[in-house]
Amino acid sequence: MGGFFAAALKNSCVFDLFFGTDYHSHLGTRRAGMAVYGENGFDRAIHNIENSPFRTKFEKDFHEMEGYLGIGCISDYEPQPLIVRSHHGTFAICTVGKITNMKALCERVMEHHGIHFQEMSTGEINPTEMVASLIVEKENLVDGIKNAQDLIEGSMTMLLLTPKGIYLARDKFGRTPVVIGKKDDGYCASFESFAYLNLGYQDYKELGPGEIVVMTPEAVTTLAKPGEKMRICTFLWVYYGYPSSSYEGMSVEKMRVHCGSMLAKRDGLSRVEIDAVAGVPDSGTAHAIGYANESGIPFSRPFIKYTPTWPRSFMPTIQSQRDMIARMKLIPVHDLIDGQRLLLIDDSIVRGTQLRETTEFLYQSGAKEVHVRPACPPILFGCKYVNFSRSTSEMELFARRVIKALEGDVSREVLAEYANPDSERYQRMVHEIGVQQNFTSLKYNRLDDMIAAVGVDEEKLCTYCWTGKE
Repeated sequence: MGGFFAAALKNSCVFDLFFGTDYHSHLGTRRAGMAVYGENGFDRAIHNIENSPFRTKFEKDFHEMEGYLGIGCISDYEPQPLIVRSHHGTFAICTVGKITNMKALCERVMEHHGIHFQEMSTGEINPTEMVASLIVEKENLVDGIKNAQDLIEGSMTMLLLTPKGIYLARDKFGRTPVVIGKKDDGYCASFESFAYLNLGYQDYKELGPGEIVVMTPEAVTTLAKPGEKMRICTFLWVYYGYPSSSYEGMSVEKMRVHCGSMLAKRDGLSRVEIDAVAGVPDSGTAHAIGYANESGIPFSRPFIKYTPTWPRSFMPTIQSQRDMIARMKLIPVHDLIDGQRLLLIDDSIVRGTQLRETTEFLYQSGAKEVHVRPACPPILFGCKYVNFSRSTSEMELFARRVIKALEGDVSREVLAEYANPDSERYQRMVHEIGVQQNFTSLKYNRLDDMIAAVGVDEEKLCTYCWTGKE
């Protein structure tokens, strides 16, 4: 995924930029960067954060940087912000999103402009560098941003730092958020709405899909009005978003509790059948609380997540290492597991590896039964719009592998049947997943219940990974 923070203040912005960016560390795993502009011009720092937290890596920069305008980002892949020299002058840029037509865009840019691109260590082109190339094709920055938004397939939210102000552009269909805070000294912009609260800002506005503004210490001025069509990523509420954040007026924590409550209503289990409800930390916890409150079954923490020295479970590039770290972070509480019939809620089942190992972990610790309730429907399609996961093939999705084993390669029409919770094919798929994962029982959340828990108009939500519908 990735996150960002920007500040435009009458005095130094470095303190706010440092802590505001750090508050987005849960959204990225590999790179982080800050760029500021002040009396001495541009200054920038980029560091690898794979094995050390943001604050540790940027502490020296925090004390040395000077500026009143600044942008910062946390990234899963590419180093950024980049500093670009062009006919528009010098600007720094960072982005959050995904470009699915990178090859076509690269050929287009090189054919028409003869521009060359630096390769990252992965052998790929830095998407942020591509965005900058598309922007400078036009005669002004606003037209350039619109040009990039129109040409990019996928999604792209952009922050451009210039000597005159910070340009903020939300993705064309609003798949990722941009929220602005205000205080006496100026303004900030953030991916996560909670990131500026402890820095003294109050909510000011949330950009609409495709909206472009310029932010200075004195004002936030709209340069391009928002579009009418929105498709914000629903998975932000289910998993990615920090519990204290809100998107489109709906609290992440409130949605998860509501989601768990609706799971319980649909389930109808009694206290006689289940001894305790538990959530896989951290995103499954609020879902489990909602389930427990609705059902009357006690909430329990049969394992505790040890986080002081362990990074996020999917930080290493090798899947087996990610699985090992996820396993090592969960410390069992034997007295709350032994002989218990547990209902376990996780945010989702993607590849299936970690949840299966968590289930085995509970059995080995003495659990009598493990009933699993994912907070979202089976994931059947790889995301085309945000960097939801590092899956390189839809066959990495556990549900798709099960379908392939049941039927071989299938059409999208048949996949639509597997997405329908009232169909026989869906029931057969869920049964087979439960058997392979060694769950005592398995019931997924329904799409209609999940959408109701979000409380945002269904037409404004992207549900592609569950339905395949754009």
